[in-house]
Amino acid sequence: MTIFDNNIDQKILRNIEKFRPIDDAFMRELFRNDIPLVQRILRIIMGIEDLQIISSETQYDLKRLLGSRSLCLDVIATDSKGKIFNIEIQRSNEEAKPQRARYHSSAIDIEFLKAKSDFKELPVSYVIFITENDIIGDNRLIYHYEWREIETNKPLNDGAHIIYVNSSYNNKDDTSELSKLAHDFLCADPNKMYIKELADKTRYFKTTVEGVNNMCQIMEDFRDEITADVTKKVTEDVTKKNNSQTAVKLLEKKMGTFEDISEITGLSIDEIKELAEKINN
Repeated sequence: MTIFDNNIDQKILRNIEKFRPIDDAFMRELFRNDIPLVQRILRIIMGIEDLQIISSETQYDLKRLLGSRSLCLDVIATDSKGKIFNIEIQRSNEEAKPQRARYHSSAIDIEFLKAKSDFKELPVSYVIFITENDIIGDNRLIYHYEWREIETNKPLNDGAHIIYVNSSYNNKDDTSELSKLAHDFLCADPNKMYIKELADKTRYFKTTVEGVNNMCQIMEDFRDEITADVTKKVTEDVTKKNNSQTAVKLLEKKMGTFEDISEITGLSIDEIKELAEKINN
């Protein structure tokens, strides 16, 4: 990659070389504005060769979760039949818990069912977690879940599906396209990838001037974002510590009710009560 030596910090170049499709920042750029690549990935996962994706968006903020926990979807796509596909890249076991998949599925229902619409108009949805580790733990490549009646195993047919793709799956006898895709998500070298579309896009961002410059800008923006988040967190921690110290002094001097101290410090009533218990003990 010497063609970039005069223009780009070598540390950044080395980091770009290490990127894999499973890495969040890199994944965003791979899928951004690339319906054919999203379609290829979904065809492999779903096992539907003629699946037609008509729209795709990365970093999609769900707009109708007012008052609830917000969600920004890695990839949201719609096919020609109106089915919704949410692809989530999850390296962390904690972030790939089944409860999160359930929340994604519910949030998508809220987002895509218009006011006063009949419930039968809910779209068929697939929440797909592509994970670095085997979250379920049964050493399988793919796990597919839907609501079923316990006694008879008859499907409810409500249209909601949750799928886990285990990228750590390693079976030399499995030469399926899905197994190859799982391999590629953990692969940093485009020359060792099996899925041509994924390899070509990875190669673009790692070996072309335009692609590398794009990734450099993304990394700088990401670094600034992390720095801002850390600064905000430190500031909040310092502020909370100072407010806690003020609350303790007020409690020790019995100056004001819990409500008064809460209003002065910005701490919750429960936090004030907890501090009071520690003082009394």
